[in-house]
Amino acid sequence: MSSNTLEKLQARFNPEAAKGMDEVFQFHFTDAGSHYLNIQDGTLDAQEGEHDDPSVSLTMSTDTLKGIMSGDVNGMTAFMTGKLKATGNVMLATKLTTLFPSK
Repeated sequence: MSSNTLEKLQARFNPEAAKGMDEVFQFHFTDAGSHYLNIQDGTLDAQEGEHDDPSVSLTMSTDTLKGIMSGDVNGMTAFMTGKLKATGNVMLATKLTTLFPSK
């Protein structure tokens, strides 16, 4: 994930949607290494690397993430077709578009 993609996610972050949350989204990008988003009660901390105990781990390409976040790619379709692999609390992945709405 380029720093540009991280900046876009941080700019789109909706603190209201994250109230009361304490979750870690781990991303393993097939073309850009690993990053995680630590969301705690309305705050976002994006880090490079791997978290010790993520709530959900998602494996995909950066293009797949961009498509899901823009609405061009349906997350469930990406999951069913193997473009997105998820482990852990998979239902958390469905909250990404609420936490990072397109403007």
